[in-house]
Amino acid sequence: MSMQNTPSSAFVGASWLALMVGVLMYLIGLWNANMALNEKGYYLTLLMYGLFAAVSLQKSVRDRMEGTPVTSMYYGLCWVSVIAVASLLAVGLWNATMASSEKGFYAMSFVLSLFAAVTVQKNVRDVAGAGAAAALDQ
Repeated sequence: MSMQNTPSSAFVGASWLALMVGVLMYLIGLWNANMALNEKGYYLTLLMYGLFAAVSLQKSVRDRMEGTPVTSMYYGLCWVSVIAVASLLAVGLWNATMASSEKGFYAMSFVLSLFAAVTVQKNVRDVAGAGAAAALDQ
């Protein structure tokens, strides 16, 4: 792996910051929300499931691009999971009895969190790959 494929420290830091801000704001919103505990649990579960599904999808897509075997079943499940969690969030927010601005807040912090998680995972993999390549060069 060449140095060009290694993300800069600024990009790595910005990715981690975006992940922390997205997740933290989502969780603060849930903490302060005027909703039943079971509703808070629903939205918390969606965030955790969404983060896992997005990272898993990114990894399986990249594995396939690099020639690492990924079964079609797992690849399909990753796509189904991301679509399912996005759909569940959309349906939950559509039916929620909260202000439109609050719905938008949850949607945007959720999307930011998923995007940042994918970026952080990519950066971690790129840095690890660069470290392995550097070790082989020595």
